[in-house]
Order: sequence, then structure tokens, then C-alpha cells
Amino acid sequence: MASLPAQTLFTPEEYITQERKALHKNEYLDGQIFAMSGASRAHSLITSNISNTLYNQLVGSDCEVHSSDMRVRPSPIAYFYPDVVVACGEPRFEDDVYDTLLNPVVIVEVLSPSTAAYDRGEKFEHYQQLTSLRDYTLVSQHRFCVEHYRRQDQHWERTEFCAPESVMSLISIGCKLSLRDIYTRVAVAEQKEDTRDR
Repeated sequence: MASLPAQTLFTPEEYITQERKALHKNEYLDGQIFAMSGASRAHSLITSNISNTLYNQLVGSDCEVHSSDMRVRPSPIAYFYPDVVVACGEPRFEDDVYDTLLNPVVIVEVLSPSTAAYDRGEKFEHYQQLTSLRDYTLVSQHRFCVEHYRRQDQHWERTEFCAPESVMSLISIGCKLSLRDIYTRVAVAEQKEDTRDR
């Protein structure tokens, strides 16, 4: 019986060196490097809608909004690219290249069928290690539905918004996101059960 080839594992330092030269984005988890696939039209629109809505509400504040290109290091063994990330006050970076954020306050991930379980599970576990993080939001691409996790002392309070007229408050940054704004120009199902993101 043929043996499987040994899997190459990378140190965080090796990953970051390679990533800064890469033509395409890759995430890192516990020694493994994962190529990021391209986004669908719905994914791209939702990300832009959220980023633009938050940016407009945060003009003049000490918060800054980044979408998909700002890398975050939530734990010693992980590097991720959130779809939308907000940092407030003095942003802290891993080094003087200023491309790896260490203190996000809000993170948004737009779900896809292939990543939904990961975004809710292992990835969220790593994000929870960020002491700065106050809000973690998961957005469905296929129906009006947003899951909002808000840090309450030592636990996370989960609220789901699945009606088109719903408005979610991000108290940590003083912003509101309406589902109508999030899903502008996106064809999604209203009030229908859809388990593709679960």
C-alpha cells in the first residue's frame, strides 16, 4: 500500500514572508496555508454594502473600516482576511509593514456554503481570542439573515435578524446596519427557510 506524502507545515514567519510576495490572498491556520477563492457577485455586493454603510456612519470618528484586504492575526497560529473589519482608537499592527491588524473591534464574515461551518466554529474560536473584539457578524448570501454575536463580559450573546425590515445595532462603534442596506441589489429569498449556510 502506497503511503501518503507528508504534508508540509509552515511557521507563522514562513507564511507571512510568502504572503507578502503572493499574487493571491491566502489564510493560515496551525501550519497550513489555504488559498482564498474568488467571491460571488452577492458576496462582493454584501461586503461593499456593509463597508460603505459603516464608513459613512464613522466619518469623523476615530474608527477605520477595512474590507477583505486587511489581514488579522487573532491567535498565535492563525491569520485571516475578514470580509469587513473595524478598528477604533490607535490601530495595532504586528510589525512596521502595517498589514496585519491585531485589535479589531468589529468583524464581519459573509457566509458561503463551503465556509459557513468554519466561520461559525473554528474561525470564531480564534477570533474570540482577540480581547479587542466586541462584535462578530455572520451574513447569509442566500436569504435575509444575519447572525450577530456581541461580547458580554465572558460570554457571547447571539441574536439573529431574518426580516428585511430588521436593523442591527453595533453598540461598540455606535452604528446601525439595516438588512435592506446590507442586501441592496442582492437577490435573496424573503422569509423562506434555506439551510445552505448552516
